[in-house]
Amino acid sequence: MALIAIAADKGSPGVTTAAVALAAVWPRRVLLAEADPAGGDLVYRSAAAHGGPLNPNTGMLSIAATARRGLVPDQLWDHVQPLSGGLEVVVGLGIAEQAAGLAGLWPTLGHAFASLADSPNAPADVIADCGRISGDTPAVELFPHAALVLLVSRTEPEALARVRDRAAALAQKLHGGPRGAASLATPLIGVVLVADPSSSGKLVNQVNDMLVHAQTGARVVGTIADDAAGADQLAGRKRGRLDKSLLIRSARKVTADIHQQYGAAWTVPTQAPHAGAGR
Repeated sequence: MALIAIAADKGSPGVTTAAVALAAVWPRRVLLAEADPAGGDLVYRSAAAHGGPLNPNTGMLSIAATARRGLVPDQLWDHVQPLSGGLEVVVGLGIAEQAAGLAGLWPTLGHAFASLADSPNAPADVIADCGRISGDTPAVELFPHAALVLLVSRTEPEALARVRDRAAALAQKLHGGPRGAASLATPLIGVVLVADPSSSGKLVNQVNDMLVHAQTGARVVGTIADDAAGADQLAGRKRGRLDKSLLIRSARKVTADIHQQYGAAWTVPTQAPHAGAGR
């Protein structure tokens, strides 16, 4: 099992929606961690399993106090809250200023997230929503521990140019520079496009060509449907058959493709599946 870090370069391409959608349909037990130093969104947009609000003090904020004394991976479960659909989450910081409490602890968090796979009691993949990243955001300190870094991008030309440049910068930082072998190095760097499903096939080929030409070592791993109604259903703001939404159907395809391409390298323990929001 593995740590999958999800991030974006700039703007609001839908990182949190993509992270929640992928986690909701993940084929194994998964923990969704809001690891955005700027603060999390789930406490404002999602209800807890008991029907009330999520506790903003149980999550990254409480982990910060624990991690000062060292962090054993199984301790992560002490800071988890289930959403109304059953998805297990570590709620993010309330405001960016609280990130000071995690200063110096991001590598410790990354190691704990990645090592949760080896827990003898409750192993799980971790999907970390790292929000918007830049060269100096501390969330990138999680990336060396990840098996896969996914950059989320919309499809406007300027957004694609930014994700190309960000992928190249990450290849330089994580792999020592752009090179053909970067596509085999760890962590792997992938791109998830938020796109209209009717035009996604041709677009994937074009963006892959761009990433290869720029020697980023990254490739498109899939597309998430640009589905506002599905996003509202996922957040509990709108009723409807979430499992039939374009958002969840596309997320299922992305997770299936990820596991087909990379899952053989991840340990698969025997356990009961979690009850995700998209099930």
